Amino acid sequence: MEITSQNFNEIIAQDKPVVLDFWATWCGPCKKIAPLIEELAAEYEGKAIIGKVNVEDEDELATQFGIRNIPTVLFIKNGNVVDKQVGACPKSELENKLTALL
Repeated sequence: MEITSQNFNEIIAQDKPVVLDFWATWCGPCKKIAPLIEELAAEYEGKAIIGKVNVEDEDELATQFGIRNIPTVLFIKNGNVVDKQVGACPKSELENKLTALL
């Protein structure tokens, strides 16, 4: 799911945990975790909202969350950032952080 400034508030207002992957097309580590994010989105469909934020297109959102390095994956519950992962990592790390929110 592509997260933009236009749909961000609607997404964040839902009662499910939200996982945001801040990325860019030129970022090698972003490309490395992209399939992991897609797998998690399929596996947790209906339980969590998992989306991607292109920092080149959505600099307002990147600035709002203080994103300085990519990839950065934010874990949000009840509208608040409760955890984050900066840099590429194994799927298990992302999954552990997500399951902690469920």
